[in-house]
Amino acid sequence: MPSPSSGAPSASGATSASNASGAGGQVWSPSSVETERRAFRRSRTVRSAAVSALSTVVVLGVLGWLITHSAGWPRVQETFFSWDKAIESFPAVLKGLWLNIRLMVVCGLSILVLGLTLAIMRTLRGPIFFPLRLLATVYVDLFRGLPLLLLLLLLGLGVPALRLPNVPTELVFWGAVAIILSYSAYVAEVFRAGIESVHPSQRAASRALGLSNGQTLRHVVLPQAVRRVAPPLMNDFVSLQKDSGLIAVLGAIDAIRAAQIETATDFNYTPYVVAGVLFLCLTIPMARLTDRVARKQGWHGAGGTL
Repeated sequence: MPSPSSGAPSASGATSASNASGAGGQVWSPSSVETERRAFRRSRTVRSAAVSALSTVVVLGVLGWLITHSAGWPRVQETFFSWDKAIESFPAVLKGLWLNIRLMVVCGLSILVLGLTLAIMRTLRGPIFFPLRLLATVYVDLFRGLPLLLLLLLLGLGVPALRLPNVPTELVFWGAVAIILSYSAYVAEVFRAGIESVHPSQRAASRALGLSNGQTLRHVVLPQAVRRVAPPLMNDFVSLQKDSGLIAVLGAIDAIRAAQIETATDFNYTPYVVAGVLFLCLTIPMARLTDRVARKQGWHGAGGTL
């Protein structure tokens, strides 16, 4: 009796052989109609890409010509795009950007934790949890209603002036607190939308399997909710990267404040352009990553085709 290794071919081998060969044992090849269809699609793709590239070059070329041939361009070039000034101010602005990066990381983690806690508090059921729901609702309404710039000024300048014992007086600390309070209110609503988007049958099925309310929330509801709201959360983090520069209004030497100091020496505004380019280097990769995650989860944009 033949051994399994030397016997008849396996089912997978037979399946792949049958897929690779037709009824007469010939290898499958696309028909002439399919070949023409593929060639047409390729030609349309190449044509669309060529038209898009050409139109982009034309538009950018026209805008560049209009700007560089305007009457005030020499003065603007000297004031905002001085290469020597950019090289001179780059180390100071880059050093200030390190403060923005640290602020983004610390605030981002704190916002996620606080925002998720607030969202859970707002979605708790039962009359016994009414105080928690009320507290979370008041918090969200309050800090979503206050502009972030105003909150920075109130906390960064007001709290240290009180001279409370054992309370930090660093401007960076209170600037971070203001950012966390403001953004956590928005992130809480994003999390709450994700939690409430999970169908009630998921909770009912989990309880029928013997899971408690806490286990259902942890193992069933939250994983689905976080996965659904990942793109909006990443968009909020992109905004956080930019708004971290608002801490400059308190006098903290971040990238924007460092650019302001460099500008004050000769009233050349090139350091502001340098700071803007550095912020773009942070936000653009994050924005593209957000788009990629959104596409993977089915968040298709309106302009996805050429």
